[in-house]
Amino acid sequence: MMTRSAAATKVLALLLCSLTTTAVTAYNGRATGPPQATRPSTATTTTKTSSTEGRRQFVSTAAATFAASLASAFLPHPAPAEAASLSDLTDVYFGVGCFWHIQHEFVEAERKLLGRGDKELTSLTGYAGGRSTDKEGRVCYHNFQSVADYGKLGHGEVVGMTIPESNIGDFAQEYFNLFTPKGERVDPLDRGGEYRSLIGLPGGTKHPKYPEVEAAAAAKGMTLAEGKGNDPDTLGKKLVYVYDTAKFPFYQAEVYHQFHNDFQSPAYGKKYNDLVNEAVEDGRVKVTGCPDRI
Repeated sequence: MMTRSAAATKVLALLLCSLTTTAVTAYNGRATGPPQATRPSTATTTTKTSSTEGRRQFVSTAAATFAASLASAFLPHPAPAEAASLSDLTDVYFGVGCFWHIQHEFVEAERKLLGRGDKELTSLTGYAGGRSTDKEGRVCYHNFQSVADYGKLGHGEVVGMTIPESNIGDFAQEYFNLFTPKGERVDPLDRGGEYRSLIGLPGGTKHPKYPEVEAAAAAKGMTLAEGKGNDPDTLGKKLVYVYDTAKFPFYQAEVYHQFHNDFQSPAYGKKYNDLVNEAVEDGRVKVTGCPDRI
């Protein structure tokens, strides 16, 4: 079935062709007038050349004007908000306890705040905040082979996403709403630096939107501190580390850990769990090279 955009394009091409033919005929009649019986002189030849150039310019201008008008009327255009959001997309991450629950909450935030559909979701589980990787650049979940264990490398569990820079404050509010009224994570039995509270922004505390993150933290009675890497647990401290994503980048977690049910809520359902299959197929989720169950 032909899409609206394809149909409009076809109509545009047909009408443009028709316009060009009509314009040439009209201009020929206007520019040349009735046939001349006299033998052409040099002056006549010059006049015809000038007339030809004028005709070409007339047709070109008319066609371009018509095409622009028709395209504006028929072809789809992004909404102003959508166009603006595409121009300032930035990568950030948030972590507080086990990343399974946090991913689900930020998937819902992407839907609510940005109106994103299944194929547009960017929230993925991962690791960040450590100072190193293994020699192959990997950061992995705990595994029996002891390959690039994220805990031993000093990383914490996070959810990374790509959002409009103008929405960082909104997502910060969603993040701090994940804490209990006492400022604790919802899974206090998970302990250690792997479960510390952390935020990653380009430039860290120097990001232009950092004051909005500060305001969201203050509203919940939380304190922010610059992360140094390999930082300890924040349990009981009402503290969140802030990292510069250039120095402490996001490392996507294994396929197994994407769109997973957690232990804090009822199962999210097959439709949610199956989002990983679509994300692997279209390349949003990568195979990491870590031990995985896929």
